[in-house]
Amino acid sequence: MIAVDWGTSNFRAFRLDEEGRILDRRSFPLGILRMGSAGFTETLRSQVAPWLHSGEKRILLCGMVGSRQGWVEAPYLPCPVGLADLASAVVKVPFDGAEVLLVPGVAGANSNGVPEVMRGEETEAMGIMDMCDGEGLVCFPGTHTKWIQLHDRKIASFITCMTGELYEALRTSTILKRTMSASAPFNEGAFLRGIERSGSSGGLLHHLFGVRTLTLMNQLDEEASPSYLSGLLIGHEVRSAMPQPSLVHLVGAAGLCSYYELAIEACGGSATVEDEDAAARGLAAIGRRLG
Repeated sequence: MIAVDWGTSNFRAFRLDEEGRILDRRSFPLGILRMGSAGFTETLRSQVAPWLHSGEKRILLCGMVGSRQGWVEAPYLPCPVGLADLASAVVKVPFDGAEVLLVPGVAGANSNGVPEVMRGEETEAMGIMDMCDGEGLVCFPGTHTKWIQLHDRKIASFITCMTGELYEALRTSTILKRTMSASAPFNEGAFLRGIERSGSSGGLLHHLFGVRTLTLMNQLDEEASPSYLSGLLIGHEVRSAMPQPSLVHLVGAAGLCSYYELAIEACGGSATVEDEDAAARGLAAIGRRLG
């Protein structure tokens, strides 16, 4: 089977054997917002052509490719959602030469009834079920970080935090840009200082202006300022998403997961970094359910 995690920015494809083991992989910056003149059909065909020529007949897709801005809009399933639910609701996509199926997204609501949606992370969550025995808190760091509560091997609830996108916007499009180095390396001390500040009174909006004033008053170096801002934002996120010290399962790029691991531990919790190929594992598990 061919498994594809097709998101907003990137296209990741895996060739899997019958047991779900990864035989080969391909990755390109060809997310749904970065495609060229070729449409979804031809982009997919060109990227997995060698595997199709080798006899693969099924392609299972997850991620934003199933969104309204993607190839075909797949429905959202309401929480709680498990492996069988996702497998029973896959959407068939017209494609010559292979069976192409889309995994649906998941919808929920926060404690105040505000809607939450995800595409892609639900499949990754299925891919780490065995690692966390189907229970616990899982964090998927990224542009729009997801915090998923698993219960009884299902996605029980989740929230989304726009931390990554907000960091980029603040760093490049606000007055904070003038008091920080654009190419500064990660500074762990400044990052932890930002996390510590996130636990004090005043709120995030007030704390953000402090990024500027600390630098103006020579209490924070411009080289350290981006890391301080990152710690401040992630610190606020972690304190909100993890109101009590918890074990958090982290899934994502190793570098970003390491920042969240530092933040979670600084806020009293503990973290374990899970398989970065969770999407492939989840797609394999869904594929086995399809027969």
